[in-house]
Amino acid sequence: MTWTLRDQAKHQNLPPLQGRGRGWGLSATRVEEIARFAAEMRREPTEPEKRLWHVLSRSQLDGYKFRRQAQVGPFITDFLCPQKALAIEVDGETHDIETDRRRDTALRKLGFGVLHVANADVMRNIDGVRQAILGALEAAPDRWDRPHPNPSPEGEGLQAPKEHSR
Repeated sequence: MTWTLRDQAKHQNLPPLQGRGRGWGLSATRVEEIARFAAEMRREPTEPEKRLWHVLSRSQLDGYKFRRQAQVGPFITDFLCPQKALAIEVDGETHDIETDRRRDTALRKLGFGVLHVANADVMRNIDGVRQAILGALEAAPDRWDRPHPNPSPEGEGLQAPKEHSR
């Protein structure tokens, strides 16, 4: 039997040797557990998450791409803009402020900004939430100034950068 590097990492419970920087120093088993949990969360979003995804999906917010329930280290963010390294968290009544604070600190150490929006704001003031997110995106620096080195499967991101007129 021939084992791939991923199979070997899973067998030995070592950090996975995979591209795209998804290992985060976690064991292969833990990375897969987090990925399964994120997929489950994508299948069963809350009503505020559905409503906000309707605003963020398909690059509708000034062309910024977002991912739902994206893994960042040992965490799962509600929404993530990879270009700006900005996580958007939709907070309900059950959120633990101290846990959120520790998580936000860890995400910031990994180079990610975090913006919290309340469920009630998403449900009652989606335009205000949209403007707050857009403001945070515009204030955040780009992580890369050329197409991403791992473009999406559809080939988006392969376009040449636009020339700035002088």
